[in-house]
Parts: sequence; structure tokens; C-alpha cells
Amino acid sequence: MNAMPSTRPVLLPVEGMSCASCVGRVERALSALPSVASASVNLATERATVAFNGAPALGAAIGAIEGAGYEVPRETVSLAVEGMTCASCTGRVERALAAVPGVISAQVNLATERATVTIPRGAVAVADLVQAVETAGYAARALREGQSDADTGAARRELEAAGLRRALILAAILTLPVFVLEMGSHLIPRMHHLIAETIGLQASWIIQFVLTTAVLAGPGFRFYRIGLPALFRGAPEMNSLVAVGTIAAYGYSTVATFAPSVLPAGTVAVYFEAAAVIVTLILLGRFLEARAKGRTSEAITRLVALQPRTARIRRDQAVVEVDLAEVGPGDIVEVRPGERIAVDGEVIEGTSFVDEAMITGEPMPVAKEPGAAVVGGTVNQNGAMAFRATKVGGETVLAQIIRMVEQAQGAKLPIQALVDRVTLWFVPAVMAAAALTFLVWLFFGPEPAVTFALVNAVAVLIIACPCAMGLATPTSIMVGTGRGAEGGILFRRGEALQGLSAVRVVALDKTGTLTRGKPELTDLVVAGGFGRAEVLARVAAVEAMSEHPVAHSIVAAAERERVEPLRSEAVQAIPGMGAVGTVGGEEVLVGAARLMAERGIDTAALDAEAAALADAGKTTLFAAIGGRVAAVIAVADTLKPTTREAIAALRGAGLEVAMITGDNARTAEAIATAIGIDEVVAEVRPAGKVDALRALRERHGAIAFVGDGINDAPALAEADIGIAVGTGTDVAIDAADVVLMSGDLAGVGRAVTLSRATMRNIRQNLFWAFAYNTALIPVAAGVLYPVFGILLSPMLAAGAMALSSVFVVGNALRLRRLPLGRRLDAGAPTAPPEAAPTARAARA
Repeated sequence: MNAMPSTRPVLLPVEGMSCASCVGRVERALSALPSVASASVNLATERATVAFNGAPALGAAIGAIEGAGYEVPRETVSLAVEGMTCASCTGRVERALAAVPGVISAQVNLATERATVTIPRGAVAVADLVQAVETAGYAARALREGQSDADTGAARRELEAAGLRRALILAAILTLPVFVLEMGSHLIPRMHHLIAETIGLQASWIIQFVLTTAVLAGPGFRFYRIGLPALFRGAPEMNSLVAVGTIAAYGYSTVATFAPSVLPAGTVAVYFEAAAVIVTLILLGRFLEARAKGRTSEAITRLVALQPRTARIRRDQAVVEVDLAEVGPGDIVEVRPGERIAVDGEVIEGTSFVDEAMITGEPMPVAKEPGAAVVGGTVNQNGAMAFRATKVGGETVLAQIIRMVEQAQGAKLPIQALVDRVTLWFVPAVMAAAALTFLVWLFFGPEPAVTFALVNAVAVLIIACPCAMGLATPTSIMVGTGRGAEGGILFRRGEALQGLSAVRVVALDKTGTLTRGKPELTDLVVAGGFGRAEVLARVAAVEAMSEHPVAHSIVAAAERERVEPLRSEAVQAIPGMGAVGTVGGEEVLVGAARLMAERGIDTAALDAEAAALADAGKTTLFAAIGGRVAAVIAVADTLKPTTREAIAALRGAGLEVAMITGDNARTAEAIATAIGIDEVVAEVRPAGKVDALRALRERHGAIAFVGDGINDAPALAEADIGIAVGTGTDVAIDAADVVLMSGDLAGVGRAVTLSRATMRNIRQNLFWAFAYNTALIPVAAGVLYPVFGILLSPMLAAGAMALSSVFVVGNALRLRRLPLGRRLDAGAPTAPPEAAPTARAARA
């Protein structure tokens, strides 16, 4: 018999059930779990009610349902969380959210002040999540799906910074006399005598008491309002450390001022200046940190600012200006020179150039004419246009970019797990260390032992605050992903930011990735007695009647070279071989060598040229006019302008480059040889690309795959890091981890550069945060005193603690200046690039 459930039942949505036997199957799968006390499934509501023995084992329950052949749909809820100050706070909020029945996982980001909670769809009320956060001692509010918190978040951070600035100024004004009265007496002997002879030592202490009380009860009250309740709940955090440390110094000093007889002889002294200065310095650190953190999210703020507030649309034979929210699909929107385009659409009138740099990262304006797509947020330059709105609101490219960047900024990288494990017990361990410090000095320290014990214990409490630990990773992620968005590089998953830095091989699709994705006329070699323009005009006249891509490339070349068009007659397609027609009274034949052989056309004069072009991986055709061979024509899917430079940059960074393509091996090898690709896998189907990636991973390690087509989606999903070029299909982009908004392959190198720089920045921040605490906690405890006579003042500890957070955020902000040019940093410990051609030759 199952034990009585100890928590309220969890409702799990179940999809895929169609009959009573499905219900029974799900119930049996759930009831078989040791952690499940009871389970009942309702076919009509498509929900399973599961009661657990103890804490809900959701993972096991969901696995049982899915193992039985059904699906548990999930959804993500985003919460804005206020009041977190350190890594301990994020851990506490995560644990509070994870404890809500029905929550699958919860992630909390200190820098973005957001919580991302994964739950079975409809199984958990958002109000329960908000209540859990508030019970843990923090404020929370739900964010609507697709809602950006950039505007409200920026405003809130500005208000927070302004409030901290006012508190800092007031604290500094009140603290300065306390510092002068106490520390001036220690530093300047004459001043000590002056105070004693004028107001007297007791009066000086009373003045310090009044001013310090004002500091702690006014600007410093925020530390006690948050820190003391957290301490009483048994969940101390940064504010608790500050509260305990300053109360200890203030309380001891108050007793020394008003009841000195209570203290042992020789221990009567005041430390009002320590309490006041600690609060002032920590407020200074908070203020500088708030200003710096505001700058980490500027990328999102700038992206949001790209979208205009209003748009001019045509309605009832008139043009009216409406709020952006009122624009719907199908509306005709007018845009004047210099204006921002309101929403995504298709140009129907006018021509212009549009600056799309903030979307794609490419500085060159793009020509727009009827039929061209325009993207909301980009800037129209020199022409007036009208376009039909196709995507509005949360469906626009800009809205999707903002959503992707926010998701990436809120992610937790695998490296963050180390921080989480350490900070889980860090604050309680610090309080224990402070207590031990106090006891050691009290029983083994020199006289006055109580004074030494108090000062050193307070110094330990203050210096060990884990603020820097909590900010080390998320601030770098925020700045790095924001910098990427400015350069047209979108990380759809934050984990990809770390994974890309570990990649050793970059595998590339050919068509549409390395090449333009459509055939172009590359060579036209004419035989004796014929002119280029004459041959091109006649061949184009015949091919103009064909729908074949090769025919289109020949016609496009004639138009590009401004060849006068000719009229063709009696054009016939010869399936699999070519076409024939009459132009200017002469028969024109265009097609493969076997077509020429069938029609008795001697191609010997151009066979050598045709063979050389074929060896270069190009598709070759012959043209015959009036029964004589006139030319050999070569058509190929040409490389993008930046392909060679991009491949060279990747290899220069120590990465091995492979090409995986469905094209024929001869063409693929020719292209690979021309641009320096190390390894080629050709003539593969989509499933073959997946197998090829697995083989490369086994030989070389972590691998990234770059593609753009529907047939690339399986490979993008299989690779350790999938990179989709933004000019590709939605399916490919959805399957990718990183999206390059432009079709420029050089963006792969820029993404690698950004990933390596961000991870290097995170490691620097973590080293500083951990090394700082590891080194200075023993110093604050007084380990250097027996040998060197050195003690760390609580005031210096407060200043050092405040500056550690500012250092971490400031270091992360350096990523904003990272040049995302064409050149990569050589950060990967792989084989030197010059060895790659030899390796490829050996494999060939």
C-alpha cells in the first residue's frame, strides 16, 4: 500500500491519448513509479493528476508518460525579480521556484534580474510562482510571452541608480564628520588633544553615535530591511553579512559610549566610523555597479529603440498616422527618405536604398524595388516607398531578434554550475568563519582581545560578500550576446556561447553557404569566326524560352552585358540534353556534348577548353550556330565574395574546415582545392550529412556545422553547434544554435571570435571573484598579524568588496569594444594551418 502523499497533487497535461486504453496505459506507467502515491488520468481534459510520496519527482513522471508513447507539452514562464544582490540570492530564488509543485526547472540570472521557469503547460499558476519568490524575500512580477522588459527594466535601473546616488550623498555627508572625529584623532595627535580640550572625548563619541545612527537608520536601512529577515529565515545573503557586521561594530560602540563599565578594562573603544564608512562604501559600490549594469543591457535597449512608435498607413483613400500596435498584416505603409521602416513587409511602390546594418551587421545599404522584402527597424535612405505589411508585432524580425538576445542573456552556461555549487554554502560558511575568527582572537589574541576579535570578525563578514561571484558570468553573457546582436550574430541558446569556443572543426554546406546558391555564367569561350556578343545573343534568345536554372543564368548574363536581345523561333527542348531553335534564319543548338554528337557537330576545336572547365567543377555546354560549333559555355554556382577570406580566417584561427555537400565529388573537390578546405564529404543525402558529422566528431572533437537549407536542418541539430546563415530558410534557422543575420560567411569567424573572447572574459571574472575571496578572507581574519603585524580594517574590507563587483562588471563591459572584423584571434590549440593542405592531400 502506498504511503499518504505529502504534497498536493500535480496536474500534468498529456497529449496523444485517443481512448480508454490510452488512459489505462498512462495510469499504469505512472503508478509503477515508487515516488508516485496515486495517479488518475482524464481523457476529456487530457490531464493526469499525480500525487507523490514526498517531493514531486516530475522528471520521472514525465519520462514515464513519454516512455508510454504520449507527450507532456511544456511552456516557459518569465518573471522579473527585484531585490537580488548576490549569487546567494539567485540560488535562493531558484530553490524557491523549484519547490513549487509542477515546476520542471528554474533558472535565475542576477545581471538581467529575470527568472525563467519551465513547467508542464497549464500545470502551474503564475501567481504561485510569484508567491514563491515573494516568500523567499524578493519582489517578482510575470512577463507576458514575447514581452521585452527592456523599457521598464531600463527605467527601473535608472530609478535605482538615482535612489542609490541620493542615499550615497546623504551617507557621505553624515559619515565625513564621524570619520574626521575618530580617524583624525588617530592620524593627527594634535587633533586628539584639540577634541579632548574643546568638546571632550565623550561628547565626540555621542556626536558620532548620533550621526552613525542617522546613517544606519537612513541610507543604510536597506541592508537591514532585507538582510535581517533573510538571516532569521536561516537563509543569510550579502545584506545579512553587511547587517551583522555593521550592527556588531555599532552595538559595541554604543555600549562603550553609554555603558563602558559593562566592558572589560582596557577594551573601551568606539567603531562608529567603521559602521558608517562600511555603509557608505558599499552604497558607493552599489551605485557604480548599478550604473555599469545598466550599460550591459544597452544592446537590447538600442534594439527596442529601433522600432518607431508610429507608422503612416493608407486607409480610405487617405494616409493616416497610427500607433505601431494598430498596423496589421496587409496594411499599406508609406515611408519617406530618412525614416525608419515600421514593420516587416514587401515593397509595392518606389525604389530606394535601405540601411540594414543594425539587423545584419553589414554596413552597405541594400537596394529595394517592388517585390523586395524590408525589415522593421531599418532606415530608408534616399527614396520614398510604399510596402505591404507582412509581419507585425511579435512576428517581426526585430522582435524575434530581441527575443533571442534576451533568451541568450538570461541563459546559464555550464561554467555557471561551479559558481552555483560554491555559493550555495558560501554565506553560511563566511558567517561561520567570522564566528571562528571572533573566538580565536577572543581567547588567543593580545589585549584588548575583545576589540581585536570584533574588528577582525567584522572585516571577515564584510570582505567575503559574493556579489562578484554572482555577476561574473551573467554580465559577460549580457555584454557578449548584445555585442553579437549589433554585429548580426544571434545566439539562440546561451549555451552556444560557451560551446562555440570549444569547437575544433567547422563543417560547411556548399550550396547557399559557400556559394551564392544559384548558377551563373562564368565562361564563354568562342570558336574561330564567332564573336562573344553574337554567340551570347543567339544562345540567350533560345534559352529565354526555357525554365531551366542554367538557361536563366545565360539569359541573366546577356542582360548584364547589355547584349541586344534577338527573337527566336521554333524553340524545342530536348530533355536531358539541351534545346534547339532558329534565330535570324540560322539553327542554334545549345546542349551537352552528346547532343552535338547526335547532330553531327564536330566539337574538337573546343574539347580541350571544355575538359579544363569541367575539371574546375563547372557545368559545360556547347553552342552550335548554322551547323558549326560556336562556343563552349561554363555555368557554375559561384562562390560568395567573402568565402575565400572567411575560410582563410577560420584556418588561421587553428580550426579545421570541412565541406559536406550533396553535390558531385568532382565539383566539390575543385571548390575545396580552390579555397583551401581541409576535408570534403560529397554526394551525401541529408541523413548522410548527419553520419558525416558524427565521423568528424569522432576524429577531431567538437564540431560546428554551417548551413542554410531545409535539408541542412538535421545536420544543424546534430552538430555540437549549428550555425544558420540568416538568408536561409526558417526551418534551418529554427534548428540552429547561432544565426548569422547576413549571408556573409565571415560571420562564422566573428562568432568564434566573440565566443572565445566572452569565455576568456568569464574566466577572468571568475578567477578574480574566487581568488579575491580566497586570498582576502584569511587576511581579514588576521593570519598575517602574528608575523607582519598586519590587520585589515573593516573600512578597507568594505571598499575592497565594493570595488570587486565594479571590477567584474567593468571587465565585462570591455566586450562592448570587441572589434568584430574579418580577423580571428588564434585561440584554439589545434594543428597549425599550414599543415592542413598536407593532411587533406594525404586523405585524398
